[in-house]
Amino acid sequence: MILLADGGSTKVDWRLVEGEKEIKRFSTKGANPFFRTREDISEEIKTIIKPVLNGYAIDAVYFFGAGCASPDKNRIVRDAISDNIPASRICIDSDLLAAAKGLCGTNKGIACILGTGSNSCFYDGKEIKDNISPLGYILGDEGSGAVIGRLFLGACLKNQLTPGLKEKFLKEFELTPALILDKVYKQPMANRFLASLSPFLVANIQDKAIYNIVYNAFQDFFIKNVMQYDYRNNEVHFTGSVAYHYREVLRNAGADLGIKTGNIVQSPMNGLIRFYSNRPTVDSQKTSII
Repeated sequence: MILLADGGSTKVDWRLVEGEKEIKRFSTKGANPFFRTREDISEEIKTIIKPVLNGYAIDAVYFFGAGCASPDKNRIVRDAISDNIPASRICIDSDLLAAAKGLCGTNKGIACILGTGSNSCFYDGKEIKDNISPLGYILGDEGSGAVIGRLFLGACLKNQLTPGLKEKFLKEFELTPALILDKVYKQPMANRFLASLSPFLVANIQDKAIYNIVYNAFQDFFIKNVMQYDYRNNEVHFTGSVAYHYREVLRNAGADLGIKTGNIVQSPMNGLIRFYSNRPTVDSQKTSII
């Protein structure tokens, strides 16, 4: 029996599985080791996860998360898990590898994440071989919810939207230009605020101004990230809420650049379950396991 976890900075989705059968599912807060300590993560696992797992023998834990990209950061999460779950094998790695395994399985391909932030890689069927740094929503994160939100607000406050749409948006979100500037420049987690505007854009995607903002953001992502890989000979797969909810726009933006888009899923979890269903202990020690 194995425990799988896939998470960003906001939330971690957990699945207890046996073979391809899902036994239990639950979620916790994001466990990004750049923002949380071992003690903090351990306490949450103790109070939320440990009681749920009572009576189950866990052979291995595979945790994929935002911020898990170096041995010292991975150790924070690994130790927090081992404090509470007596598994013989605990593997910690990045959310990007989870996307690659969940989307591509054992086949090579280009795997991308479009959520609050964005990321991409070329995956050879076993490991990530190339990765263009996402750089965050100020310098990069093209095509992400945060960047799309930033572009939308810029167009909104500079009166570049379809007449009446600005007023509709401000009323629906109970915002004013002054409040927007405060949330973006003075309050913490501005990227999450920007990404939280996405439901309004999804609901109004037929509006030409909004469609163009999203379409152009996706083309920017393809040009600056995907087209640096061997995209002509490999399908490009996506996971993440932004990719999923704007999937038709995403496919159109890729097709217009000659890029073949493959799977688009909201979460890589089902793919991860398939990947690990018959290989609970096959990952080599080359993964970020402390």
